[in-house]
Amino acid sequence: MDSRLTLEKRIEAEIMSYDGKMGIYLDDFHGNVIAIHADEAFETASTIKTYILACLFDEVEKGNKSLEDMIEYKEEHVVDGSGVLPDLEPGAMLRVKDAATLMIIVSDNIATNMMIDYLGLERINQCIKALGCKDTVLHNPIHFEQYDRLGTSTPEDYASIFIRLAKGELISPGADEKMLDILKKQHYNSMITKDFPPFYMDSDNTDDILISVASKSGSMDACRNDGGLVFTPYGPYAIVMFHKEFSDAMYYPAHPATVFGARISRMILDQFLALEGRFLK
Repeated sequence: MDSRLTLEKRIEAEIMSYDGKMGIYLDDFHGNVIAIHADEAFETASTIKTYILACLFDEVEKGNKSLEDMIEYKEEHVVDGSGVLPDLEPGAMLRVKDAATLMIIVSDNIATNMMIDYLGLERINQCIKALGCKDTVLHNPIHFEQYDRLGTSTPEDYASIFIRLAKGELISPGADEKMLDILKKQHYNSMITKDFPPFYMDSDNTDDILISVASKSGSMDACRNDGGLVFTPYGPYAIVMFHKEFSDAMYYPAHPATVFGARISRMILDQFLALEGRFLK
């Protein structure tokens, strides 16, 4: 019997006391992958917006769409929730790339509905499958009063998007770089970076940001999710943490999903730094 306390065993021991189920997928880009419940279906919440962004850039790459197109914020796009467009009235015109940026960095739900309308729900799902994410579906636009779910995916599917982005192999090197630039501006890193040492992420202290993140999180009553790439002096790693089946649907900073997710994320960071860019020796 292998008695070593590997990272995977330590993660499993940590989440034994978690009131819920956590799906995890990790890749250190050196052949070490950790997958726990990684092929199970989870509600995506706003993580589906990363797939929509990928489909936009795929359509742009093919010449079917343009980031410079102007699209209108219409009455049918109105929805409550995160973002800045809920504070504006319908009729505003935005460039496609600006709506896509709002969709990611402040998780704007109205901008997301604008992007779904612009691309087409069926086309988005076709693109998701073409990108190799066989277990991911966007079920409908965001209208909480009409639909109980937004999308479904797996930690493995979600991680595959970021893994290929890091390698410049998702759409094209140029398109992937533009997507990463947007994902690096994401405002909601409450799970991945919550327990990271602030010193590493503050250029005022270090003359440079030693650790940065390109990610997209998502939360609904049924889930708390986060995933992306963590960039370190030893290179990047991919991390996805999806949560379901917890008993507390309320939203607050100390929610168990956020606490346990942040704890796992810090454990992963410490291991990666201690082994200078790997999860295993």
